[in-house]
Amino acid sequence: MKSDRLLSILLLLQTRGRVTAGELAERLEVSVRTIYRDIEALSAAGVPVYAERGRHGGIELLAGFRTDVTGLTADESRALFVLAAQGAHAALGLDAALASALRKVMAALPAPHRPAADVTSRRILVDATRWLGGPRPDADLDALRDAVFADRRLLLRYRHGGTGEARTYTVDPYGLVAKAGVWYLVADRRAKPRLFRADRVRSARLLDAPVRRRPGVELADVWAELRRRVEERPGGLDVTARVRRDRLGLFVRIMAPWLAGRPDDSGDGEWVTVRLSYGVLGEARGLLQFGDQVEVVSPPEVRAELARAAASVTRLYAGEG
Repeated sequence: MKSDRLLSILLLLQTRGRVTAGELAERLEVSVRTIYRDIEALSAAGVPVYAERGRHGGIELLAGFRTDVTGLTADESRALFVLAAQGAHAALGLDAALASALRKVMAALPAPHRPAADVTSRRILVDATRWLGGPRPDADLDALRDAVFADRRLLLRYRHGGTGEARTYTVDPYGLVAKAGVWYLVADRRAKPRLFRADRVRSARLLDAPVRRRPGVELADVWAELRRRVEERPGGLDVTARVRRDRLGLFVRIMAPWLAGRPDDSGDGEWVTVRLSYGVLGEARGLLQFGDQVEVVSPPEVRAELARAAASVTRLYAGEG
């Protein structure tokens, strides 16, 4: 609706300052011509908005102009009170600030929307951690958070997975990402995107130098690229296995990172065939956690590897060394 779009333009200008017509058009999914018509409509309604043309031009509000109108709909009010991963705010030291902000938002909501927002906050809870994830090592986010907000370079002492020795890196942070209960620092190192698990950071020190991010690149862009690399990493070792049907749901949840496609469970037999992809042979040992509920069909070297691992465990518990 045009009224919603006008309000969106007004709020974007209040929060962003000068914005180009092209950026507004892209954000609101309309043409540049439509944006200029909307600006004329805002001006006719008494909003002090003006446009400057040229290379460094854009659209902005008269300095000092603010409006406290929220224009929130009932659904938008509910959405604000669905708190995803409340632990994330505590980890950043923002839990008290969040509670205060929500109280202020509640007070500012139109009176008819307040009961729905209050009910939503008590009826909907989003927990971003995975089942059976186990305890996570504590991550000290203070220095990482400070570097992200201060736009400063960061000197890290970082331990990679599978190694005991920490290495030193100078990085340019884009921001912090919480995924499935794990915090990550997204940063450039020598102008190349890198991902650092916060719980593997041994020390972090802010440098005096300002951050050197690639022009026009935002946190969401770098995160999308890094996530794609992880999800599309080459497997190299293709495994075919069969899973007992009554354990398929649990198997899929735990083994999702290694699944190569969706299992075909359209039949009614006891077993369901699944295909997995591993980087190295040793990773396949994780299938042993399912005991006799999962059997590897191929390739032979994976069957042999699991047999050796199972035999070693049997000898250990049988007291044979």
